[in-house]
Amino acid sequence: MNWDDARIFLAVARHGQMLGAAKALGLNHATVARRLGALERALGNTLFQRRTNGSALTAEGEAFLRHAEAMESATLAATAAVGGDVEGTVRVGAPDGFGVAYLAPRLGDLLAQHPGLRIELVPVPRAFSLSRREADIAVTLERPREGRLIARKLTDYRLGLYAARSYVARHGLPATPDDLLAHPLVGYVDDLIYTSSLDYTAAFLKNWRTTLAISSAMGQTEAVRAGAGIGVLHRFMARDDAGLVAVLPEHIVTRSYWTVVHEDLRNLRRVALVANFLSTIVQRDKAIF
Repeated sequence: MNWDDARIFLAVARHGQMLGAAKALGLNHATVARRLGALERALGNTLFQRRTNGSALTAEGEAFLRHAEAMESATLAATAAVGGDVEGTVRVGAPDGFGVAYLAPRLGDLLAQHPGLRIELVPVPRAFSLSRREADIAVTLERPREGRLIARKLTDYRLGLYAARSYVARHGLPATPDDLLAHPLVGYVDDLIYTSSLDYTAAFLKNWRTTLAISSAMGQTEAVRAGAGIGVLHRFMARDDAGLVAVLPEHIVTRSYWTVVHEDLRNLRRVALVANFLSTIVQRDKAIF
């Protein structure tokens, strides 16, 4: 069996369609279809059900997926083991607040130490599938309970209510949580909340009614900073902003960040290096969280 054929199989399995796999691999659709057919003939089984809207794994395809992932991990590990300095690409998926406001400004230090390393930071408000290799390392808001995943707690972090100084000058500050009902409130788009850890407005006000809903922490911060209303912001993003005022500062919510790595990648040097870097800098900066 040809490893390149197994690599193509993995790409189709992860993208759910041949066209997406072909684009990711830099191949044309006909080549992907031909190589996948060759793999199925070599194995004597049909690995995908071809549909008009994509390709779904058969039971035999699901079984082969585990072996193909093990082959991929062994190939990555072997490549890393014979190299000198740490080289290659590591993709980090993270919530947008942590990824943009905290992590992005600090990654240059790591790259300066390891010129052969390349980081792809994907700071977007969504969950990442490590089994589909959407990321090598995911920073998550909850510890995963299923799958072959290795999770390590990074830190707890706090969220509080904030408003712009300009907003407070015009409208004043609420004295109690119930007074929030008299103010425009900035929050998440409810049906786009991808984890229960983001559903925290009820901890501040049971009948919270969002006036301006934005599906990212960075967007909410910018809206509050511009005076759109009162919002729940990450304290590590808002605490040193001279344009923001803490609202009802005795009311806070605590959440956690975790780093998650697929079991097959945890011993890959470049992945372990980046994961350890994340842990080191967050512990160093723990006071800001």
